[in-house]
Amino acid sequence: MSNKRRPGRVAGPLAPYAAGFIKMLAGEGYAAGSIRNHLVRMAQLSRWLDAERLDADALSGEVVERFLASRRAAGYRSWLSLRAFSPLLGHLRGLGVAPSDPVPVAATPLEVLMGRYATFLIEERGLQPNSAVDYVRAAKAFLGCRPSHGGLDLGDLSGSEVIDYVRRQCAGGTVGHARRTTVRLRALLRFLFVDAVVDTPLAELVPSVANRRDDWIPKAISRDEAARLLRSCDRRTAVGRRDFAVLTVLSRLGLRAGEVASMCLEDIDWRAGQVVIRGKGDRVEPLPLPPDVGEAVVGWLRRGRPRGECRYVFTRMRAPMGGLSTAGVSQIVARACERAGLPRVRAHRLRHFAATEMLRAGGSLAEVGQVMRHTRVATTSAYANVDQRGLSAVTRPWPVGAP
Repeated sequence: MSNKRRPGRVAGPLAPYAAGFIKMLAGEGYAAGSIRNHLVRMAQLSRWLDAERLDADALSGEVVERFLASRRAAGYRSWLSLRAFSPLLGHLRGLGVAPSDPVPVAATPLEVLMGRYATFLIEERGLQPNSAVDYVRAAKAFLGCRPSHGGLDLGDLSGSEVIDYVRRQCAGGTVGHARRTTVRLRALLRFLFVDAVVDTPLAELVPSVANRRDDWIPKAISRDEAARLLRSCDRRTAVGRRDFAVLTVLSRLGLRAGEVASMCLEDIDWRAGQVVIRGKGDRVEPLPLPPDVGEAVVGWLRRGRPRGECRYVFTRMRAPMGGLSTAGVSQIVARACERAGLPRVRAHRLRHFAATEMLRAGGSLAEVGQVMRHTRVATTSAYANVDQRGLSAVTRPWPVGAP
């Protein structure tokens, strides 16, 4: 019998966890060849631990870096990064076997303050983490403009300084940019007052941006453009079936990109013909599932979606299998525009398309607002500007001879 070691056979301190690691990789959609490669890495790391007289509970990030350094010194040219071992480390840490690396501690007063601000935005204001990141970025921009001590000596922060900042940031910009600037600055100033960083409620001094919603017309794509986006998806492939289903959900249900990304298999009630939408501010609301939308989603689930333990409806195509991000949904729209030969648009334009199509089909503004899940009537009323035919039906003729 040969005494040669079989590649991928795990011996040493990590051997008891090999079977579970294989199961985890298969559940996340890794191909057989990738699983074999990960087992080879696991076997090499386990042998090194055994030679160093270390157990699995010593497998910190620092120890793995020592292992990688030994591989470089031995002349190896592959699998030399910590990223190559991240699936294994994640599995062992999830089991409580390997120690988790310490959470980075905020090193500066600004980082400490922004950490508290992010918590305030998510827990008190109900913002989604992605939105909180944008608000924190805007806060850093404002605080970074202050000359005193990196922007943290806020005892002398004045209303005139706030107003000057708004004027500088909004000069020459669009109305949308000005509105985002003022909204995020007010949020920061409210937090600073609530957190007792400043003594004056400066949020009230932030200038207001003129509300032009009555003049705003939502920019929706045309029916022809929507059809071209859908036709651009090659439904003979798994990626094409996924993209077709995503575009159908966006254009028919009017969902936001983040709402599409967060859809789970349990959210769809096929018997009742409903889907639960997890929207802004942790709102959970059911919507009807039209037959064409259901057919598009079923086509993806049955003949495209990789098998695995992930519960998100729309997933990545490559391991590790996981749900699409909000940016991933937006990229599907952008790639469809390129294939269809259309200017690139954001996913939100398909939401506007869904709303305007409902109006043109005879739906009322109240019904559109209910499907779009608007919290303010004024938001829905902007779509009245789109339905020019409906507006002309209710306008009265101008009196003859009147000035």
